[in-house]
Amino acid sequence: MTRHVVIEADGGSRGNPGPAGYGAVVRDEGTGEVLAEVSDGLGTATNNVAEYSGLIAGLRAALELGAGTADVRLDSKLVVEQMNGRWKVKHAHLQPLAREAAALARRFDEVAYSWVPRAANAHADRLANEAMDTQAGTRAVAGEAAVGGSQTAPPSSWTGATGTPTRLLLLRHGQTERSVARRYSGRGDLPLTELGERQARAAAQRLSTVAEMGAVVTSPLLRARQTAQAVADRLDVELTVHEGLTETDFGAWEGLTFAEARERDPDTHGRWLSDTSIAAPGGESMDAVHHRVRRARDELIASHGGTTLVVVSHVTPIKSLLRMALDAGPSLLHRLHLDLASLSIAEFYPDGPASVRLFNDTSHLS
Repeated sequence: MTRHVVIEADGGSRGNPGPAGYGAVVRDEGTGEVLAEVSDGLGTATNNVAEYSGLIAGLRAALELGAGTADVRLDSKLVVEQMNGRWKVKHAHLQPLAREAAALARRFDEVAYSWVPRAANAHADRLANEAMDTQAGTRAVAGEAAVGGSQTAPPSSWTGATGTPTRLLLLRHGQTERSVARRYSGRGDLPLTELGERQARAAAQRLSTVAEMGAVVTSPLLRARQTAQAVADRLDVELTVHEGLTETDFGAWEGLTFAEARERDPDTHGRWLSDTSIAAPGGESMDAVHHRVRRARDELIASHGGTTLVVVSHVTPIKSLLRMALDAGPSLLHRLHLDLASLSIAEFYPDGPASVRLFNDTSHLS
């Protein structure tokens, strides 16, 4: 009888690139018994190189056990989509690893790849982290996570939250000509200024220190996509566009200053400021944006639950996500200020609780 196994694999780096390692576990499909464990350090490498290395090690270990078929479970959306042929392997340094993994897979009768939340990949994750710690010459404290080198402890002991949260690193896009002139900028598809491009690169450098990034997701508008592309290129992560993250449609006020919009439609503008159900003429209300962004958040959690995501968007969608995390009313939208290329962090736990871990941080721009 052909032996059927489950392969769980993971990899990561402390710095992306930085001290890197991988881990893989081979289990009997029927009993769940661990048949093999493999892990090793890689010196300095990126997260994606480490993730592919874990996959390759797991496939090799399964072949050595005489496995004929395998279910491969990874918490890397990128590797799963590329091995399933739905995403291209664009980066030259990943192409040889993808070819090697594909060649090993052809030696099986059948291999299936599926994405799982990090919490469901804990054994391989632990092995990979131990290998990373060895490469870095350190031992990490369980449950700690770094952003820009700062260590933060999980809040579950204070809130009662359980499970692994979906961590959203909320990045506002960089500067455009309209942001300089302080004009309403909703659906207008403006590019970044030269300063905006520098801000995007600075944010990308900051975020490159985050280990085990699940994905970079962006609004479809050009200013957000340009910012997100800088981050995705720096992290070597596939860029995903989500329509739900686009900015408010300001309708007839698009391109106007606050004073110009108030002069054009004084009654509507006044009510718009005090009532989030009121839309700009021909535009979209803040309530409509909130409902749209909530759907987007739910979809991201459904597809990337338990991982860390960079979400590149605009003022209103980011404020809406922070409002959800704080369980606050709509008045919060007028009480928060978000700078260009600023970083905020919100975490959403699978059993309901949420927390805001950072707000409007621009330290990477100084």
